[in-house]
Amino acid sequence: MSAEFALALSEILQETGVKMSSEGNLGAPTRHALDWKNPDFYNADSLNRELERIFDICHGCRRCVSLCNTFPTLFDLVDNNPTLEVEGVDKKDYMKVVDQCYMCDLCYMTKCPYTPPHQWNVDFPHAMLRAKAIKYKKGEVRFSEKLLASTDIHGQFSGIPIVVQTINAVNSTKLMRNVMEKTLGVDKNAWLPSFATQKFRSAAAKSRQYTAKDGANTPGKVAIYSTCYVNYNEPGIGHDLLKVLDHNEIPYVLVDKEQCCGMPKLELGDLDGVAKAKEANIAHLVKYAKDGYAILSAIPSCTLMFKQEIPLMFPDCADTKLVQDMMWDPFEYLIARRKDGLLKTDFKKPLGKISYHIPCHGRVQNIGKKTEEFLKLVPATSITTVERCSGHAGTYGVKKAHHAMAKKIGKPVAKLMTTNPPDYISSDCQLAGHHIEQMITENNFVSDDTNPPQLVHPLSLARIAYGIE
Repeated sequence: MSAEFALALSEILQETGVKMSSEGNLGAPTRHALDWKNPDFYNADSLNRELERIFDICHGCRRCVSLCNTFPTLFDLVDNNPTLEVEGVDKKDYMKVVDQCYMCDLCYMTKCPYTPPHQWNVDFPHAMLRAKAIKYKKGEVRFSEKLLASTDIHGQFSGIPIVVQTINAVNSTKLMRNVMEKTLGVDKNAWLPSFATQKFRSAAAKSRQYTAKDGANTPGKVAIYSTCYVNYNEPGIGHDLLKVLDHNEIPYVLVDKEQCCGMPKLELGDLDGVAKAKEANIAHLVKYAKDGYAILSAIPSCTLMFKQEIPLMFPDCADTKLVQDMMWDPFEYLIARRKDGLLKTDFKKPLGKISYHIPCHGRVQNIGKKTEEFLKLVPATSITTVERCSGHAGTYGVKKAHHAMAKKIGKPVAKLMTTNPPDYISSDCQLAGHHIEQMITENNFVSDDTNPPQLVHPLSLARIAYGIE
């Protein structure tokens, strides 16, 4: 049945007083604001009623079973109780489901047929978030988890060469990794990022004095929100973004002051922590939004916070809405510049074969495959795109409790990335990229050990393609 016919039939039935319950949405999913300031939001009994309602719908559908371990955990609880129904699941076991959710949003945006505007109004991620928020309010989140989510605290070590070199060396020893596993719950075998000897914000080149050229789709000047990861761990990603902007004669500035976007706090359910980060960041970002800057963030999770999660928490904040409207994924911006006829395509170096992983928080931005679209502009370059969760998911993949599952989720992705042996593997989420690289190595998915594919961020691939040193 076509969408047009279904809509016409629905209208006829409504006019005649006949109600029709549709199997899935005919329109795109929409989000409701997060009612996190309502006292009932933190009512455990109210939450359990909503979880039972949603779990019962999920049990009858099971379309999301392959996305992550959240849904298999739920379905096992249902299938292994005498009733074979959700009503037979002990309410205490609901948290077993919640603890497996890492807020990727893929179920909502790509799989679930019952999201709003469907009458069943299923918002699985925000139900999980509500449960996490109640857990956090009850003081049931461990100190070690809070510390892992405090990226700005970690970043205080970055940029001091002697300190950084010492910390990086110590953190790579077997003894220290065993200690971290016992005290912080960080799996001793999980890949961990190193700290940079010089922060991105400290070493970023100043923009040349280009005239801003606005296009029909894009502002002609850019403000860079650095992100914790780029600033503290892999500043080269940020430097390559600046080089690509410079090559395209786009003037840029760095946001004068910033802190963590709040995504790690969101994943814990620390909504008050997210609110504090929002107050600190929006106050600075809105100045650039009002001045007509496109605001670029090179980490998909950070971009998503300002495009979706913070606006849903603060739907009535005009400044938040302005920032939301001016926040861009870098390749979303570059492809829009191409539509404006303002992107240079004078690529000097082919990139060969690239296996590109599109991360979950990139997919749910509803911007399409902009990174893939850009890389396909490079001559003599072929792209294999993998649309599946890597399993890393922020701090989820490094925790002892979840690392084995993160590897199980990531293994099929790593295998797909190497089916046609590539020259490069790449992901907009560099954490996912490193996790995939680890899976490739551990499972011997590359037969030629002398010439393994290089892990290179897409922005660095763009810089290489342009022939920029």
